[in-house]
Amino acid sequence: MEFNQVKEVLVAEANRAGLSEYEIYFMESGSMSAETLKDEISSFSSGVRGGVSFRCIVNGRLGAAATELMEESEMRELVARAVRNAAVIESDDPVIFYDGDESYATPLLPEIENPDAARIKAVALAVQKQIYAQSEFVTDGTQSGVFTTNVRRELVNSHGLHLSDGYHACGAYAQAVIEKNGESQDDFDCCLGLAASDLAKLPENAVKDALAKIGAVEIDSGKYDIIIQGKQMRALLSTFSSVFSAKAAQLGLSLLRGKEGSVIASDAVTLIDDPMRENYPAQVTFDGEGVATKKKAVIENGVLTTLLYDLSTAEKAGKKSTGNGQRKSYASPVSISPYSFYLAGGEFSEDDLKARLGDGIYLTELKGLHAGANDVTGDFSIESAGYLVKDGKLSTAVKSFTVAGNFFELLKNIEALSDTVHFDASTGFTSYGSPDVLIRNMSVAGK
Repeated sequence: MEFNQVKEVLVAEANRAGLSEYEIYFMESGSMSAETLKDEISSFSSGVRGGVSFRCIVNGRLGAAATELMEESEMRELVARAVRNAAVIESDDPVIFYDGDESYATPLLPEIENPDAARIKAVALAVQKQIYAQSEFVTDGTQSGVFTTNVRRELVNSHGLHLSDGYHACGAYAQAVIEKNGESQDDFDCCLGLAASDLAKLPENAVKDALAKIGAVEIDSGKYDIIIQGKQMRALLSTFSSVFSAKAAQLGLSLLRGKEGSVIASDAVTLIDDPMRENYPAQVTFDGEGVATKKKAVIENGVLTTLLYDLSTAEKAGKKSTGNGQRKSYASPVSISPYSFYLAGGEFSEDDLKARLGDGIYLTELKGLHAGANDVTGDFSIESAGYLVKDGKLSTAVKSFTVAGNFFELLKNIEALSDTVHFDASTGFTSYGSPDVLIRNMSVAGK
């Protein structure tokens, strides 16, 4: 059955069941990917997955059910299951189906290639060949890959709301493994899109950065001035992003509870959530509850301007939803998540930021982030690697040191940021980005 037929059956069945409050959410995603090993395609996958969920309010309780089987009999049973599920729900959270907003943004999607299987395999093999061509020290374990995804969504509810959107994205990665002087190192780079200029940089960057780690030394424990590379700062932001959820705050699981309107970071810090970020393929016009999404400063010049809300948490707080009630798939419950979540760039070039650092550490690797971080307290202790900086210039590679601190304190201690924001290559609804950030007097445990 096509979605329009599914919708008609579900609406008719909801009316027959006497339901006045209900919602239908459809999501379909298709993907293809290829990976290489040595000079061959080591794996290839292709598939389409989709389904529909039905939510309803019965006696003030939310009932929900989902299925991938798009048949008329299953649609009727779907409504019945949702009604039965409502009877066993014990949550007292407000249940709201949205009336809709006056307007929704129009995506300005970038032009991105939609490759077929042959093209995906060919690009993966070409990237792999170029990795090996970069250096005689490239060895087994080196990999490359290409991926593509297509997503389509529709939301319909009993308030007359009917929304739809979708996106296409693709990208590639290179993982270089190096053996030199009896030492092995690796590094990784990735990109969104398959533009020739971007693909050419992947092998070069991965091999260059892996080679630079050869001969890394250990450093003494102590306090160091540190620049956290943008790629690593965005990973740290991802790890602690839940602290900006209104639900986490309301449950007492975020130290930002009651801090809206307060200074929580240095005035150099502005943190943006932008569902319509320019040149990002996975632009989102509405969230999983039908609320229009919008760009917002979560932190502006150090001040926490807002947490991220869905309809339920906004109702509890007496606020309006920020449009962050996401649903990761057709069967997922609503959960609060950001979209393109990034620290805004500062005023310094990356070289000028190193000059401002003077002597210290340029941190380029964080290992086991989630294992070494507590997203409730903000504490972290993470094995790291990077480079010594002498007189504002990169010097010796350093390894096996541990950086310890607290995310909330780190935000307060950011002195300056570079002017280039580095985004990850996520093709989902959520991505992260950050410039390089300069922090003084961080605790480092070395040899």
